[in-house]
Amino acid sequence: MTTSTLERQEIRLSFSSVDEVHAGLDSAVATLIEAAAENGRFGILVTRHEPGTYTVALDESVPFGQTREIVAA
Repeated sequence: MTTSTLERQEIRLSFSSVDEVHAGLDSAVATLIEAAAENGRFGILVTRHEPGTYTVALDESVPFGQTREIVAA
């Protein structure tokens, strides 16, 4: 798994193995839950861009306290 630093409340993830995906996404979401709790305005959006590539971000379109998942076209 490769992760970038937290920038603008977004974490970019790349996985080389399907076995890494669940734990990696859980960890990223947990990190952003802390950031979301601090501002109390945004929820968390998990986006699958292509197999093995995701972003987990605070997003104003997601209500506070919720996490949503989408697949980018």
